[in-house]
Amino acid sequence: MSFNMTQKLIQSHLIDGAMTPGEEIALKINQTLCQDATGTLVMLELEAMGIDRVKTDLSVQYVDHNLIQEDFKNADDHLFLQSASERFGVWFSRAGNGVSHPLHMEFFGKPGEIMVGSDSHTCAGGALGMLAIGTGGLEVAMAMAGYPFYVKMPKVMGVKLIGKLPDWVSAKDIILEMLRRHSVKGGVGYVIEYYGEGLKHLDLWDRHVIANMGAELGATGTVFPSDKATLKFLQQHGREKDWIALAADKGATYDKHDEIDLSTLEPLIALPSSPGNVVPVKKVKGRDIYQAYIGSSANPGYRDFAIAAQMIKNKQINANVSFDINPATRNMLEELAENGLLSDLIHSGARIHQTGCNGCIGMGQAPATGRNSLRTVPRNFPGRSGTKEDSVYLCSPEVATASALKGMITDPRDLKFPYPKIKKIKKVIMNKKMMQSPLSPTDARKIKLVKGPNVKSLPELNPILKNIQLTVLLKMGDNVSTDEILPAGARVLPFRSNIPKISEFAFDIIDDTYFKRANELKNKNMQHAVIGGENYGQGSSREHAALAPKYLGLQLVIAKSFARIHWQNLINFGILPLTFMNAKDYDQIKQGSTIAIDNVIESIKSGNTLQANIDGKRNITLQHSLSKRQIEILKEGGLINWVKKHEKNNKRY
Repeated sequence: MSFNMTQKLIQSHLIDGAMTPGEEIALKINQTLCQDATGTLVMLELEAMGIDRVKTDLSVQYVDHNLIQEDFKNADDHLFLQSASERFGVWFSRAGNGVSHPLHMEFFGKPGEIMVGSDSHTCAGGALGMLAIGTGGLEVAMAMAGYPFYVKMPKVMGVKLIGKLPDWVSAKDIILEMLRRHSVKGGVGYVIEYYGEGLKHLDLWDRHVIANMGAELGATGTVFPSDKATLKFLQQHGREKDWIALAADKGATYDKHDEIDLSTLEPLIALPSSPGNVVPVKKVKGRDIYQAYIGSSANPGYRDFAIAAQMIKNKQINANVSFDINPATRNMLEELAENGLLSDLIHSGARIHQTGCNGCIGMGQAPATGRNSLRTVPRNFPGRSGTKEDSVYLCSPEVATASALKGMITDPRDLKFPYPKIKKIKKVIMNKKMMQSPLSPTDARKIKLVKGPNVKSLPELNPILKNIQLTVLLKMGDNVSTDEILPAGARVLPFRSNIPKISEFAFDIIDDTYFKRANELKNKNMQHAVIGGENYGQGSSREHAALAPKYLGLQLVIAKSFARIHWQNLINFGILPLTFMNAKDYDQIKQGSTIAIDNVIESIKSGNTLQANIDGKRNITLQHSLSKRQIEILKEGGLINWVKKHEKNNKRY
C-alpha cells in the first residue's frame, strides 16, 4: 500500500487506534516544545502530577514571549521556568536567545520524528520533515511524563507546488494564497502536505514560513518532505547526522488536493482583522501606514531580514513610519551583524528590538490608535497587537519594507529599482551559549522550584454536575479566537502563572462585564455556559483560554463548530464542548437564556446526541464527538484529576 508522508509519520509512531480519519489515535512523542507564556502551566502541571523526570527523547523550554521586565512578574517566572527545567530534565533557552520555532529548527528538529508543543505554531517544525503539532500545555505535560498523545486521525490535503516564484513574491505569499483559497477553517481536521518540483526553489526557511502559518488554516500540522534542501540546512547547522530522506510513496493519494503554480502568484496582503481576509496588494495600495514590522516566528529566516536590509540600503525610511526589526534568533542577529546588514538597517532608520516574539504577541510595539500597521507576523486578530482598536495587515517582508519606504501600502513591483539578490551567507552561526542543557538525574533531584509571589499552584477543578441548569453569560459569533477569549499582551500575560488574577481578563475584548457577572455567579456557587458560532476558539493554543473561564465557573460551551486545540483544552479542564445538531437552534438561544441538561455524563455516554431544554420552553438536540477516554476525563473534572485517579492503569511507553 502506498502512503503519503503524513501517513508514514503517523504509522511509525502509532501506539493505539486505527488510521481512519476522525478516529482517535495514540502516538508516541519524540520531542516537546514549550514557550514561557504557556510553559509555566506545563511545569506546574508536571509538579501537580508528581513527575520526577521527563520521558521524551528531548524537551525544550524557551523564553521568548514575555520579555518585558516592567516589574518582577516576568523575571520571577523566568527563574521558575529555569529551575523547573533543571528539576525535570529539560533544555532551557534563556530570555533573549530567540523565538522557539526557528531556534528549534536550528538546534533540535529532526526529520521523521513527531513533536508536540504548547504553542499553536509548533507546526512550523514540519518544514524539517517532522509531524509537529500544536496543542494545549496539559497534553504536552502528559507527553513529557511519558504518556501517548491522543488526537483524531487527520485527513491529508496534498498541495502540489509547481513553477518558480517571480521577483517581489516570496514564501509569505504562498501561505497567504492558501488562506485566500481555503479560509481560516479550511485546514481543520487536515494535515497540509506539500510536494512537487516547485519545492526545489524553496529553502528550509521558506518552508518554515508556510508551515508556521498552517495554524492559521486551522490545520493539525504541515508537512514537507525531507530532501536535499533539508540535508543542506542540517549540514549548515552541523547536524547532518540527523538527516534521513523521507517523502510520500509513489502513487500516494490524498483526501483533498490543491495545486499552486508559483509563477502566477503576486504580492498578497491579509486585511484587518483576520489572516483569511486576503487580497492582492495592488487593490489596497496607497493607504497610509504608521508601522512596518519585520520578523516573528512567521518570517524568521535570514533572507527575510536581508531582503529588507538590501531594499533600504542607502535610503531612508519614511518619516511617518516606525520600521520595527525583530530578529528571530540570536544566531540570526549575529549573522546580520557579521554580514553588514544590521548597520544598513540601523542607518536607514530601522528600530532594532531584542530577539523574541515581542509585538507579535502584543508585548510592546503596539500601533497607534486607528493607524495601519503592516506586519510579517502570523496573526492579526482584534486587539492582539496590544491596541484594542488596532488595524493590522499581514504581508511579506518585501511589501512591509516597500511600504515603510513610501509611507503607504505599496506594491513592491512599483519600486524604481530591481529586485535585490540575496548574497550567500558567509557563515551560519551556531552559538549555543544561551541554551542550557539538562542536568543529570542526581543533580536534578537537588533542585527546588523557585516560585515568586505571582506563581500560584493550579486551582482544583470540580467535575461536571449530574444535572445542570446554566445561565448563558455570553453569545458570540463566528471565528472567535483565543486572543479574544483570553487576551495576550503586556497587561495580561505577566499573570500567566496566576490563574485567579488572569481570569479577570477572560472575554475582556468581547465583553468587559463578563468577569464581574461570572464572579457574581461563582460567589453564589453557580456555574454558567457560553455560546459560540463557527470555528470557536481558533488561533493560539493557550490553555488559559479554557482554564481561566473554568475557574470562573464555565461548565458548558455550545458552538456551531470548534477549532481543534481549544476543543481539546476545554475537555482537559472539565468543560463540556457540544455542537448544534441544527444550526438554526443557535438563533433560539439568547444571552441570559437558561440551558438545562439532565444526567449529563450518562447522556453523552449513551450516544453522540443529547437533549437540552432552553428557558423551560423547548428542547433542542445537541451533539458531541467525544471518545470514551475523553468522557471519562470530563467525568473526573479534567485531565489532571483523571491522571491521579487512574495512575496505575495509564499507558506509558
